[in-house]
Amino acid sequence: MSGCPYFEKSHLLFKNKPPKTEEEEEDASQAGVNKASKGGIIYGDYLHLDKVLSAQVLQSEVKGNKIHDEHLFIITHQAYELWFKQILFELDSVRNIFISEHVRDERNMLKINNRIHRIVRIFRLLVEQFMVLETMTALDFFDFREYLATASGFQSLQFRILETKIGVPDNLRVPYNRRHYRDSFKGQDRETLLATEQEPTLLKLVEEWLERTPGLETDGFNFWERLEINIFKGLNQEKGEIEKMADSADKEEAMAELVKQKEVFTSLFDEKCHDHLFSKGERRLSYKALQGALMINFYREEPRFQVPFQLLTSLMDIDTHMTKWRYNHVCMVHRMIGSKAGTGGSSGYHYLRSTVSDRYKVFVDLFNMATFLVPRHWVPKLNHNIHKFLYMAECNDSSYFSSEDSD
Repeated sequence: MSGCPYFEKSHLLFKNKPPKTEEEEEDASQAGVNKASKGGIIYGDYLHLDKVLSAQVLQSEVKGNKIHDEHLFIITHQAYELWFKQILFELDSVRNIFISEHVRDERNMLKINNRIHRIVRIFRLLVEQFMVLETMTALDFFDFREYLATASGFQSLQFRILETKIGVPDNLRVPYNRRHYRDSFKGQDRETLLATEQEPTLLKLVEEWLERTPGLETDGFNFWERLEINIFKGLNQEKGEIEKMADSADKEEAMAELVKQKEVFTSLFDEKCHDHLFSKGERRLSYKALQGALMINFYREEPRFQVPFQLLTSLMDIDTHMTKWRYNHVCMVHRMIGSKAGTGGSSGYHYLRSTVSDRYKVFVDLFNMATFLVPRHWVPKLNHNIHKFLYMAECNDSSYFSSEDSD
């Protein structure tokens, strides 16, 4: 049986040895069989394939009427749950780095970026997986739908935990069957959800990290104050240029656009306005975290901010692919059951359609960064000889430097 090359030829990956001859390969293969017969682990045992491959129990077959496409339905959803488990595994590792404050040592940022990027890739795969499920027609699904009884995708505990850990706001969730989403879970599952809601979300941890963005300090570079001065100076200069134009529809349109721009930036630099938008759920980050995110966007080409900018981009990618996943789910459900009620008693398509909106976007503030972009020459200039924070990374671990380094 041929399997994963990591199982069969791992010695070639880690030892500097020349490839074996066919005779040596045959001897090694036989040795592997002998080892397995003596109790050594083999491919199937390592992956517990006996459990995984026997977990597809068709309810239609149990009832004596085996429906072919139910097998595809089960396999697809089991695959989703396995990938949800991997996403949670990566997400928890990232959150632990933030929680333990190891992120203050910027050497950990690459690790965070890689794991967040992996989550993005998995979500991209989950979005594309719908194409396989859509090879099943509505009639094919109708043949076995009755066997699902009250089982519903909404009851995926892992996906609900995933939403919570990323930071979907509880007060913005769409009620399920006119009830709080948690009411669909009982016993230990409900307790798990309650416990998860007490943990710091990825959104909250990223917010705290953004608040520490170097250069925001009022007694240092003071990015925010300088940016405000530069932007309104630039807007006033543009106003002067427009006023010099001959009276025309173009002049009127340009002035109207300038007024809109001024209103946007006036609200940006008004903390009370921010707090009002935050209370309505239209902003999710604190005022200082928003400043940090904007600073990273403006100075993304500086070495100190390149990795943070990549992280912010990947966080938006998570939201993007989760939204695409929800949308594909909506389209598939509409295609399979039309406007009928869902198997769990929800309004089905109509409920799912209501979840495809900004209320379920966690990092919506990062998407809105583009609203506040200005010409490069309006951005406060950095002096690399003076602003040392562009090079200095935080590192609280004094053991990082060995005695040799000290010498």
